[in-house]
Amino acid sequence: MTRRILITDIAWPDLEIEKEVLAAVDGEVMLAGDGTPEEIIALAPEADAILTCWKDVPAEALDIAPNCQMVSRYGIGLDNIPIGRATELGMLVTNVPDFCLEEVSDHVMALLLATARQLFPLARTPERSGWTRETPRPIPRVSGQTLGLIGFGNIARALVPKALGFGLRVIAYTPRLRPQDAPQGVEVTNDLSDLLAASDYVSIHCPLTEETAHLIDDGALAQMKSDALLINTSRGGVIDEEALTRALREGRIGGAALDVTDPEPPSGDNPLLTLENVIVTPHAAFYSVAATAELARKAAENVVTVLRGEVPKTLINAEVLGQDNCRLVR
Repeated sequence: MTRRILITDIAWPDLEIEKEVLAAVDGEVMLAGDGTPEEIIALAPEADAILTCWKDVPAEALDIAPNCQMVSRYGIGLDNIPIGRATELGMLVTNVPDFCLEEVSDHVMALLLATARQLFPLARTPERSGWTRETPRPIPRVSGQTLGLIGFGNIARALVPKALGFGLRVIAYTPRLRPQDAPQGVEVTNDLSDLLAASDYVSIHCPLTEETAHLIDDGALAQMKSDALLINTSRGGVIDEEALTRALREGRIGGAALDVTDPEPPSGDNPLLTLENVIVTPHAAFYSVAATAELARKAAENVVTVLRGEVPKTLINAEVLGQDNCRLVR
């Protein structure tokens, strides 16, 4: 029996890996063109499973997909999937929690070093004003400074040995980890204010949820050091961008390095794109040839697992298994 898999969008050139994996369940791919809500909704009634990268999966699409057994996320974050509605309908939701750990943690260190060493002002100087080492602010010695991690998931943990290798002190804010259970070399605090006040670099690693939306607002920024740098490779919505712009313009923090914005892509008149003390990269921290190939394979393998009637290891909504309407056919 042919299974039809709706793919809302991808961030790589083709679907060859997915097609190879999905062949195990006679899977036929339906790609939703530009991935608009209308396209996804139009294809959803035929879907046995949905694979999604960055596009939002409308709850309406799930409501009209009677044969859809699951939604598989290409990646870690789940803010583009209506998990609650999927669970109500008996659908399984999966992700790939070990995706791009090395890539994003490398990108964080690259952003940290670029902002701390002020590489962009220095690199632009020869064409602007001759051979000079003048920078907008003094350059600190990275070794001995403090890196604060907001959230302590897999990517933050992959970052720790790299940060320690540069001589940074590492502290992490996470409500779910006891200090005595922290990895060697990491201090843990359950008080965000303490982390913000102590850190020279604040790197965001928490998911975007109702609790973390605009977590970094005027109040949080006011608790940071005046020369501290804010790094975000998580989700743009964790930061109140208007508050961040004010803090940067008024010199209340030293700078920011952002791989994510809210919305994405940012509008052309977003002031963060023009400030001297800001680096913005286009949600590219995840990328390497190896990482995207692994992601395509693992996300497709989650679909195959479910369509074979098996429970995937990366199931997000485990409670669905106990429901009478669970769509996992064993």
